[in-house]
Amino acid sequence: MKSTTTVNATVTVCKPPQQPIIPDKSIFLAGSIEMGKAEDWQAKLTSTLSNLDLAYHLELTVLNPRRESWDPSWVQDISNPQFRGQVEWELDCQDRADVIAMYLHPDTKAPISLLELGLLAKSGKMVVCCPEGFYRRGNVQIVCKRYGISLVESMDELVQEVVKKLGESPAPQDTRTHMNGISFLPTETLCLQKTGRFSHRSSLLIFWSLLNITVCIFAIF
Repeated sequence: MKSTTTVNATVTVCKPPQQPIIPDKSIFLAGSIEMGKAEDWQAKLTSTLSNLDLAYHLELTVLNPRRESWDPSWVQDISNPQFRGQVEWELDCQDRADVIAMYLHPDTKAPISLLELGLLAKSGKMVVCCPEGFYRRGNVQIVCKRYGISLVESMDELVQEVVKKLGESPAPQDTRTHMNGISFLPTETLCLQKTGRFSHRSSLLIFWSLLNITVCIFAIF
């Protein structure tokens, strides 16, 4: 009988306003935060993931929105740069994450988490833990059933589903195009400014892409 070598995951935690660098897989921790009501389940989940015995090496970036320097006096309006920065950090990280784990603590209302559940239900990234006692558990159950989201009731089950989901998600791909050993950026990375004109950076990208194509053509002929 073959023995299986197990290794621990290498876990890096990123919190706002730090911008994440994601070399491999990533997970966004959505769900209850309400200070004083919800336990710091994000720290517990991160610790558990760090100590898991896996059959493969996993370099995991944990995107944790629980900000160390959160100020409850911040005006929650788009005109407030601190508040807007927090929300946009969360939205950006949700888009980038391979897996989104959501925990809805029974002692919280978590209105933003419910908003995120609706926003991300069709993403195919979600795993939700909603223990008995959460005041909108029925709504959560119905949404998860409709969109095929894994729904569990305990933190242990959440960890199991997260590991399963991470194993299913594809590894990050190099988005550059390769031809005859030469790589260049695809045209979809070229961005337009709001004015509708190409930025200086975009012009340089176009120049280098065209130069690479020209070199490839000469190499062929």
